[in-house]
Amino acid sequence: MDGRVLQVNVSPGGVPKLPVERAWVGELGLDGDRHRHDTVHGGPHRAVALLGIEAIERVQADGHPIGPGSVGENLTTTGIELASLAPGTRLAIGDRLLLEISAPANPCDVIAGSFRNGKSGRISILTHPSDSRMYARTLVEGEVRPGDSIRVLPPADAEAAARHLLLERIDAVTLDFEVGLWRAAAEAGFDVRVEDSGELAMAASPELPSSTFNRVLGHRILPNLTDRMRDFFERSGTPGWIVADTPPWPGATARDPSVVFAREVREEEPTDREFASAALADGLTICLIDPADADRWTGVLVEASGITGPERDAWFAIGRRLVGSAGQHHLLVEDHGEPVGVAGLFTRRRVGLLATAAVLPAARGRGIQRALIAERIRLAIERRCTIVAASALVGSASARNLEGMGFRPIHRRALYRCDPAAHRETPTTRP
Repeated sequence: MDGRVLQVNVSPGGVPKLPVERAWVGELGLDGDRHRHDTVHGGPHRAVALLGIEAIERVQADGHPIGPGSVGENLTTTGIELASLAPGTRLAIGDRLLLEISAPANPCDVIAGSFRNGKSGRISILTHPSDSRMYARTLVEGEVRPGDSIRVLPPADAEAAARHLLLERIDAVTLDFEVGLWRAAAEAGFDVRVEDSGELAMAASPELPSSTFNRVLGHRILPNLTDRMRDFFERSGTPGWIVADTPPWPGATARDPSVVFAREVREEEPTDREFASAALADGLTICLIDPADADRWTGVLVEASGITGPERDAWFAIGRRLVGSAGQHHLLVEDHGEPVGVAGLFTRRRVGLLATAAVLPAARGRGIQRALIAERIRLAIERRCTIVAASALVGSASARNLEGMGFRPIHRRALYRCDPAAHRETPTTRP
């Protein structure tokens, strides 16, 4: 299924991207090309966008005013059904350039003008799997020109490509969960400054100094925006932490290294209810709470975690806002009617995220954590999730429990402290 480049397209931002005679393709994409929304497009994993003329013609046949470059693809191709290529598939273009398919490109409002009634979902891979644009990363930099041949090569590492797609799903749900928590604190009157755009989410709080309320998510996909992340804490006047899988700048020191775990689940598989029951000793029960029990739930969390001061008050305010809200499921473990453990499950996009969990010191060692994991898996399956994900500190009991219950480690990351004073003296290595 080899083909060729039909058109090379760039723009200073937005659409349409217009044809050029040639362009150099580097780690972050084509020279001369920019994105109006660079937290949604761009970065090393989305350096180049591709769309086949075959897909464009099918969409045109449905009456949409789409054309080469009008939906923002950098390379319009011919001879290849791009959306059918598995992530990790490589494209050898011309004499030197080598790309690797990374993920489908989700449609957005920016390209609505290329569709009748603005229906850009016509090129969503979810509804029209043959007609989606595809993103690619640059493996070997090089020049591209119209007429260049394209040779389709098998993946060099299919497992890594699949892991990247899985992480995209988990990262998106994690970002939604964290932003919801930050906004709940801000709505309660706490000084939490939130910036949320595309794949990048940032929070800073002079009032609540822990990393929970002073962190950046999105570095894995957008390492090219590290300076923007550091500038955010500079403007806020408070230190923060960037969640990243590699040091964001020379000399950055990792803190609290953690592992992202995932487990695939299916509706027809056992729901682990039996495991949850077996893991609990006599007198222990797990129940799903409603908003009336929000303070009981939060009371266990703050006591078990040692949270004090303004952050303790913030967590009570957060609990009152989030318990019972869309996608939020909160579990309470009781010992003969006394609360001893809590956990949360956040469900969105068919991913079940095992969120906050805590057990009072006196109740530890009784299998409560494993029972809470099992019950949240059951709830996730009941809510039609296909992936259950969690994060745990490297070497922790939580990490051992997750592995013992069928979760596999898929990614490692850490917190990197960003001090505004040090920022002024330590440049990044990326443009």
